[in-house]
Amino acid sequence: MGEPQLRTRRQAWIGRYLAGSSFDIRQLAALYFPILVDQAFIVGLNLVNTAMISSSGVAAISAVNMIDSLNIFLISVFVAVSTGGTVLVAQYKGNGNDRMVSRAAASAVSSVTLLALCISVFIVLFHEPVMRFLFGSASDDVFANARIYLTGSCISYAGIAMVEAVCGALRGIGKTRASLVLSLMMNAIYVLLNVVFIHVLRMGVLGMTFSVNASRYAVALLALVYLTGMKTSLHVRIRDLLRVNLAMLRKILFIGLPFAAEQLFFNGGKILTQIFIVSLGTYAIATNAIGSSFAGLLQIPSNALSIAAVTVVGQCMGRGDVEDARRLTKLFLGFSSVCFTLMALLIIPLFKPLVWLFHPPGAIVGDIFTIVLITAIAQIPLWPISFLLPSALRAAGDSRFTSVVSMLSMWLFRVVSGYLLGIVLHFGIVGVWLAMNCEWGVRGAVFLWRFRGKQWYRHRLID
Repeated sequence: MGEPQLRTRRQAWIGRYLAGSSFDIRQLAALYFPILVDQAFIVGLNLVNTAMISSSGVAAISAVNMIDSLNIFLISVFVAVSTGGTVLVAQYKGNGNDRMVSRAAASAVSSVTLLALCISVFIVLFHEPVMRFLFGSASDDVFANARIYLTGSCISYAGIAMVEAVCGALRGIGKTRASLVLSLMMNAIYVLLNVVFIHVLRMGVLGMTFSVNASRYAVALLALVYLTGMKTSLHVRIRDLLRVNLAMLRKILFIGLPFAAEQLFFNGGKILTQIFIVSLGTYAIATNAIGSSFAGLLQIPSNALSIAAVTVVGQCMGRGDVEDARRLTKLFLGFSSVCFTLMALLIIPLFKPLVWLFHPPGAIVGDIFTIVLITAIAQIPLWPISFLLPSALRAAGDSRFTSVVSMLSMWLFRVVSGYLLGIVLHFGIVGVWLAMNCEWGVRGAVFLWRFRGKQWYRHRLID
């Protein structure tokens, strides 16, 4: 067989299995790899930050992990609303309506920023009773560090909300490189300032709060300048950012509010699980923090696929091409499982040198390895259908169903089984993680059933 025939067969195979009619392999790669780099840097820099703060002692890393669970809970609300903007931008882009793309982007940025301001003001005012309710059993030194970190984090919410909304709009039109640059700048500034404040000035958790505010607001300003100065289909005027477009806001909230409710209940379940962990002691909190860092490392390629799926499926649905949306979703699910397999083969052999970056007490290293091993295996079949698949369904407008399923599975399965395994049956922190992995399977099975039907693509978001 000659070279031209081989090339033709190879191109036909790629077109059949690794692409769709809306996106060829080059377009998918151009969309995916900037997001992959972004996720790698975010997780990698978070890994470095956790390692840096761990040098300030077990109390410091425990406080940061406790408050980060609350931060994720709160930040997820306005990130969810910004996802509504991303879906709307992607569908209008696929539909070819550039004027509505700009309006959707402006509405997303203004509404998400306002929501973040409201959340941050509320938590700053009531941080003491909130912390007493959630983490009252923590030791005094952990609690003191947690109070500082929570207040500083809340002040930064408007900055991260603005950056997330702008990056979401950019991803909606496929400009993932611009989104990558903004995200890398924010996280790089954060790490560099942490080196100064934590290592050089020895300011511990207080220094971390200075770093997070400076990095988020500096890049938020740059994001706004970039957004309003673009000469493309996403060109947004400043006056559009200051005006509330109720019709557009309703469409954004149609996607964003169910997802926000899902995130509230889902991460609320995580916080309740965190309360179980706090009751197990400071070592359990540290084990959970380090285990979470390893899990995030394993999830890097698949998290990027999940983000890319919103743009790809959203634009397919904007064109009215349901079959291509279905086909590309299947491609992403298969590739995600392959990525988890490769990441497990890479990370598990490197466990020892990686874990000592966190300076863990020797007594918890065994539990950390058990958590990492179980999670690495469970993620291969379960994570894609539990997290990537609902992103694709949500991009088609099926946000209510995905949100209800996620909320119910979290509270009826993960929280209950986590308490039974971790506390009642005395499996400790390992039992809590086992419950989490089992819940992925329950939720993923429901999403697979939905995806095989027809209801998920029958929502109409745009005219």
